[in-house]
Formats: sequence, structure tokens, C-alpha cells
Amino acid sequence: MSTPKPLRIAWLGGAPSETGGAPGVATELLDGLARRGHRIDCFFPASGLELPERLTDHENLTFIWGTSEWHWNRWYSRTKIAAFASGLLARAVASVRLRQEIVRRHRQEPYDLIYQNQTIESLGVPASLTKSVPLVIRPDSHQAGELRWLISERRLAFRCQPPYIFFIVLAITCFRALVQRLAIRQASLLICISSVFRDHMVSDYGFPREKTVVVTNPVNLDRFANSNKPLADPPIVLVPSRISMRKGIEDLAPLARTLRERGVAARLRVVGGPSIWSDYTKLLEDLPPENAEYGGPVHYKAMPAELEHSDIVLLCSRYDPCPMSVLEALASGVPVVGTTEVGSIEDVDRSVAAEVQLGDIAGMASAIAEMLERLRTNPEQTRSLARAEAERRFARDVVCEQISVALERLVRGRAGE
Repeated sequence: MSTPKPLRIAWLGGAPSETGGAPGVATELLDGLARRGHRIDCFFPASGLELPERLTDHENLTFIWGTSEWHWNRWYSRTKIAAFASGLLARAVASVRLRQEIVRRHRQEPYDLIYQNQTIESLGVPASLTKSVPLVIRPDSHQAGELRWLISERRLAFRCQPPYIFFIVLAITCFRALVQRLAIRQASLLICISSVFRDHMVSDYGFPREKTVVVTNPVNLDRFANSNKPLADPPIVLVPSRISMRKGIEDLAPLARTLRERGVAARLRVVGGPSIWSDYTKLLEDLPPENAEYGGPVHYKAMPAELEHSDIVLLCSRYDPCPMSVLEALASGVPVVGTTEVGSIEDVDRSVAAEVQLGDIAGMASAIAEMLERLRTNPEQTRSLARAEAERRFARDVVCEQISVALERLVRGRAGE
């Protein structure tokens, strides 16, 4: 069987970096796809930023920067809501300017496909090219899902923030959801980071299931190590999360009280900060200090140490397509308890990734108690399995091979039409 021809790809999305979150995922994807020989022109809306050395070392990666000069603490970004709106506008304007450069380079040497990372809608995609060049979209979330929980949690939002913020964000989210429903129709292939996320995309936007493929996020396994440590006294249940809408923050105080009432010797440690437009930190004032604490935001460089000192990671999310905290926990040998909406726990061995229903406080407490017992009985075996599952499911080369196969199949299919 002949080796597939490397693809020439126009890549659109946010700039990569050696951090957690979306920039870190972009680094892993670009590194992995470049290692497979694909030639990728990367178009970033921001003006030139420092890139990871392992990306600049690839001769088959080219970086083209936009003109966005957005900065914090300017007249347009002095408040969080102003920063949220102006940041969207700045990226949109810069993306429009990149379109001409994409067309120019395509004329010089045609692209096999356009790969749009992180978002569904992008003004950087030249409409003239999508008729002849397949568009692949790999989003991190979708606005219809954000809108559903924004409306559902409005009373929590009013409790935590001024009402005007809710209504501004509601208007922006409604508009973006409509734009996304139209923009997604241009896609020849939708790469979904979990199957539960794909189900939402198909249901909310009417996207054809047969034009989707499920490939999870990758994680930089070198950042995390399996410590194989014994159970702490008391055991630490780490909740690494944005303190914002749809993360199930309202469940944490009742859960801590339930654990105490049941006599489960464990301490909840909540870490993370609010998003730019949603701040639920007020809800954490209800945490019982006897067995729970809020540690505030944690820099990404400090996350390996946080995980090293933790025994279980808990995610109570109402909507969370593929949170990186699950990948990082498993890579650190830390088992996970998550809801059915936490896409990262899909296809992970249930002995190290327990699944509970949304809002099921009693179920969360039972899952934590069962996981702690497993760690008491077989700590080394449990932690080793967690690390092995991270390597099996989320290693860079594993994920990028799956994406590469999907892209090559798409291009071959289009060529055979």
C-alpha cells in the first residue's frame, strides 16, 4: 500500500503556545501534523507573537500573522464585558484581512483543504475557495450550547453579576449562534472533540452526522508525570475549572456538605478563575471550610504540582465538550469523576474515570467514595492505569494520526468525485 501524499493545508485559528487550554492544543496538533509530513500555512489574526521552538523548527510549517493589535487596559478593554466584545471584533477584522493572503497563496500553489481550528465561524475563510477546496472545522465549543446554559442559569448569573452583563452576553451569544448555524453548512467535514459534543452539533445546528468524525484533544504528556504517591490524609479532590457558567459550580457546596454528612474523609480543593464574561466566584462563598476551600486561579505552570498533590479530579460540568483538566489529570496518574457531559472521559476505563448524571450530588459523593476506596486498596495499579489511559487516548501522535487519516480520506473522496 502506497504512503498517502502529504497534504497542503491552510490553517486558521488562534496562535499556539506552550500552555494549557486551546493554545496548548493548537501546539500539539500542529506539531503532530507536521511530523506526519503535511505542509501547513498557519494564518493567525494576532500580530506576531513568540511561537514554541518545536513548531518553528518544522520546515513544513509557515506562519502568517494578521494585524490585530488588541491589548488589555485600553479604552476598549478596561472592563471584562468591553474586552469580551472588542476582542471578538478585533479578531474578526484581522481575519478579514487574512482572506486576501489565503487566496493569493492558493493561486500560487493550491491548498488541499482549509482547516479551521477552535471556532465555527471565521471571517478568514474565503467564500470563493470553499466551492473548490474542502473546509474542515474543528471547534472547541458551540454557541447554541453556551446559549442553552446561559438562559438556564440566568438566576445564578443575576445572583453573581450585574444583570446588564447577562443581557449583553445573551445578545452576542444569540447572534453568534445564528451565524454559526449558517457558517457550519460550508464545512465538508466536522471534527468533533467528543461524541456527546457531536450529538449537540447535529441536534442544534442540523449538521449531517455522516460528515462528522470524533477525535479527542491531545495533551502534552511530557508536562505531567505519574507520581504513584500514596493517598493523602485527608485525600484531596481537586476541582480544576473555570468558575463560570455551565461548570456546575453551584453543586460544589452541596457536595462538600454531603461528603461530610456521609463521613467521607476528603477535602474539596477548587482552583481556577472566572471567564471574561461569567463570574460565579460568589457561589464559592457557600463552601463549608471544614472540608472545602477555594484556591483561586492557578497558573498553567503550577498545574502539574496541583495534580501531583491531588488524589481525584472532579468535574461537575453541565456542558464541557473536552476539558483539558481530565487529560492532564489522567496523565498525572489521577483518576477522574465527571458528569455525562464531560466529553474527555468517553472511552476511558471506568475504573479511573467514573461517570455520573448532571446535578446528581449523591451520585458524585458515591463515585468519590468508591474511587477513594480503589486508591486505598490498589494505589499504584490505579494511578498507573490512569496514566496508561492518557497515553492510549490522548497522546499527540495518536490524536494526529486519527485527524490525518480523516483529512486524507476527505481529500481522496473529493478527488474521486
